[in-house]
Amino acid sequence: MNTPTHTQVTLPVEREVQAAVVGQRALAAYLATRFETQRIQIFDDHNQAHQVELPTSALRLLVDILAELADGNAVKVVPVHAELTTQEAADLLNVSRPHLVKLLEEGFLAFHRTGKHRRVRFIDLMQFKDARDKASEQAMAELAIQAQELGYE
Repeated sequence: MNTPTHTQVTLPVEREVQAAVVGQRALAAYLATRFETQRIQIFDDHNQAHQVELPTSALRLLVDILAELADGNAVKVVPVHAELTTQEAADLLNVSRPHLVKLLEEGFLAFHRTGKHRRVRFIDLMQFKDARDKASEQAMAELAIQAQELGYE
């Protein structure tokens, strides 16, 4: 099941950042509900209001997206079942493609082949990234303790 994930991603412009800040705050105030769905109003080009019912989980995701946009970050939504090319996976890990291929071939990250091409499941990549990030944080904490013990400031 290969889902295209190569849509163009661009950084938000200042006006979009400001709208995201306001939108995130406004939506976040309504997400403490126990309801499974929420109704929101959107306005068309003629300023006519239209009510839309959305899952509360989708609104939570929207708040997360707005938070990223408010920080000036580009956002891309990828289904968890998506399969990535080695270049897409390398980009998400912020490593070179050859380094990612080495990780795959050494068994640090699961993959499968589609013909002669390697594919990485998005969920596997995120699990690998989380484990790598946790190991990095732990190493930094240990270095900080060691530096304190040795009297570095």
